[in-house]
Amino acid sequence: MNQEPSTLYAKLLGETATIAWKELEPFFAKGDLLWVSAELDLIAVAEAVASDDGKKVAAWLAEEKVAKLSATRARDFHERDPELWSVVVRPWILIQDRAQG
Repeated sequence: MNQEPSTLYAKLLGETATIAWKELEPFFAKGDLLWVSAELDLIAVAEAVASDDGKKVAAWLAEEKVAKLSATRARDFHERDPELWSVVVRPWILIQDRAQG
């Protein structure tokens, strides 16, 4: 079965961009970053957050595949300065380090 992406998925995909960690540091300081495991589809997670799919988001949080960005991970990003994939789903900025996947 071939599933077409939803309109929201397509919109979010179009809003996804790479960004340097240095540009994200102020948002980390405000607590606005959500880290998404490289094993997940960043856009699918953003779609679930945007559409308030609490069941999916709760499962990812419980499995630690989605989390508020920790100080340890932020320190790693600061040291490596990787290029991260990001998408904004207010009030969050979801980020993913695909190099770590």
